[in-house]
Amino acid sequence: MQKEALQVLKTSEDTILLSPTGSGKTLAFLLPIIESLDPESKEIQVLIIVPSRELALQIEQVVREMGSGYKANAIYGGRAGSKDKIDLQHPPAILIGTPGRIADHIERESFAVKSIKTLVLDEFDKSLEIGFEAEMKAIIWELPQIRRKILTSATEPKKIPAFVGLRDPFFINYLHEGNKKLSIKVVKSAKKDKLETLVELINQIGNQPSIVFCNFKDSIDRVSEFLNSMNIPHGSFYGGLEQNDRERALIKFRNGTYHLLLATDLAARGIDVPEIKFIIHYHLPIKAEEFTHRNGRTARMHQSGTAYVLQSPDEQLPDFIPSDYISLQEIEKGEDGSQKFETLFISGGRKDKISKGDIAGLFMKEGKLTKEELGIIELKQDCAFVAVKSDKANNLVSKLNNTHLKKRKIRIKVL
Repeated sequence: MQKEALQVLKTSEDTILLSPTGSGKTLAFLLPIIESLDPESKEIQVLIIVPSRELALQIEQVVREMGSGYKANAIYGGRAGSKDKIDLQHPPAILIGTPGRIADHIERESFAVKSIKTLVLDEFDKSLEIGFEAEMKAIIWELPQIRRKILTSATEPKKIPAFVGLRDPFFINYLHEGNKKLSIKVVKSAKKDKLETLVELINQIGNQPSIVFCNFKDSIDRVSEFLNSMNIPHGSFYGGLEQNDRERALIKFRNGTYHLLLATDLAARGIDVPEIKFIIHYHLPIKAEEFTHRNGRTARMHQSGTAYVLQSPDEQLPDFIPSDYISLQEIEKGEDGSQKFETLFISGGRKDKISKGDIAGLFMKEGKLTKEELGIIELKQDCAFVAVKSDKANNLVSKLNNTHLKKRKIRIKVL
């Protein structure tokens, strides 16, 4: 898919790229885009519109890790306008953002649009589905000079709106590849309330990365309260959370502080998480597309994965869910669900010239950690997050809080 996209996007004016979640679509469109950038230009050349903050941040991170030398910035609702202003003072070559925030900046004339020649609508069907049509119309209307449009999705589009203005688009379609190593199993709950069945299932599959999907944020609060009462570590992720809470939930999920994430369909696409072993549908998805996207978080690339569907006695399975039933006793027992890592917050980041190597050095030299006791380090612009073995966390805070790193006094605390 990436090889074909690289060839097609060099010559095609308009392209629709359809490929399953986790198959590498982001790199597929970024590689030819970066090849075509003008290194002499000081203006924005590429605009990438995405349906969620998390996807914007993920693409920004991918561009940074590619090491192309081109600046990329993500702007989105919920982010301080002052941060946008700082980023846009020196315009990036690639601007990534959610429709509402991009439309707002175009209306305010926060940046010049005349040099934007490439428009990417990533997961375009989701943006339309969650009510961004007016904003997307407004953005496209203000970009008449666009020479190339790229639309991506992980599901077959029902209809592409006329306002997108596609001119005989070239289709790259790998949806038939599907999730070949995905296993879907239905677990029956004895009661209408599925909480006890959920906990039994979690205990059975053990300590492996899993996402539990609920249809409503109120349900997540209820499930979370029950899991807390059972001492099962987990995080929560849904649209009503503050951006900081959403980001930190994903950080702690990625680094193994907990292995269970309760989420709405917001987490069905465009979030940067590790290989997910299990998907659990606590609530039945309403549409086939969401079932596909939820399941797309597991069995990615060449890995295998399992999606469990919890069915209460009074529920009928929709046609798009295969009725392959399994009892809890038939599920292979996984590792125990004990918590192994804790996340530490550090009050210094990239802007302080601090690197991951600096942090690892401090924790291993001054904190006396071994390689096995130090987990994933995530470095942000103004802070960092470090996973350490749980039994070392409090001792490290006592030892290292208010020490110096790169001439900066840093605070360290358990997150």
